Amino acid sequence: MATAAAASVVVVFDFDKTIIEWDSDDWVITKLGAADAFNRLRPTMRWNSLMDRMMGELHAQGRLADDIRECLRSAPLDAHVLSAIRTASALGCDLKVVSDANAFFIETVLEHHGVLGCFSEINTNPAHVDADGRLRISPFHDPTSSPHGCSLCPENMCKGKIIERIQATGSAKNKQFIYIGDGKGDYCPSLKLSQGDYVMPKENYPLWNLIRSNPQLIKAEVHPWCSGEELERILLKLVNKLVTPPAQVSQLDYKCEMSNPVPTDVGHQHTLPVPN
Repeated sequence: MATAAAASVVVVFDFDKTIIEWDSDDWVITKLGAADAFNRLRPTMRWNSLMDRMMGELHAQGRLADDIRECLRSAPLDAHVLSAIRTASALGCDLKVVSDANAFFIETVLEHHGVLGCFSEINTNPAHVDADGRLRISPFHDPTSSPHGCSLCPENMCKGKIIERIQATGSAKNKQFIYIGDGKGDYCPSLKLSQGDYVMPKENYPLWNLIRSNPQLIKAEVHPWCSGEELERILLKLVNKLVTPPAQVSQLDYKCEMSNPVPTDVGHQHTLPVPN
């Protein structure tokens, strides 16, 4: 039941602790028994490089990509978040992921829960399984060859620059944005939003605390949430507010077709367009 008005709404989701209640890196490392190696190496390495190294540690222990995939599939995902994704997609909103996780983790979880096809693109750190069967993780912004130059963000990814790129595309012009996130890395993209946009920070998490510390810097309207149920209720309320005439979202038929995104690499950046 897509509407023309809803097609003018872009909903951007973070992944860890937003779409999923947990941190995907922590889940895999803990469940597959690599926490000791992680804790030993953590003080000496940056996060993105560390996660690539941890995938090497798991491979050395005989863990295959399929083991990591099954580990991710075993993690819970809030039914309210799934409902919010499906409903917003069914209404015709343009859903995107902007996450500092990685492509393998995100695609595995979204595909397992049947909502991968609800997203038009996934912006995250590239990941692939090499010829030896080892999962490799690379930075979205390569700090050596293409540093992003943003002091607010980790060196491997500036989400603010990703939002600016999305805003600049012809298909996104004159559209209103709803950004949903929790972490420190979600602050920079929140600053890029305009009046008429909305930001949904997870309450009592870093993004919420940063916004509260200097609220006048945020032009978008702020709507905090603290549970999957609240995320669904607030998101659909905002979508309804932007849709004219108001959409009836309580009894929707939806269809998020399963699909395999085709990676489009620009340098080391990894944006996955997901065809509907």
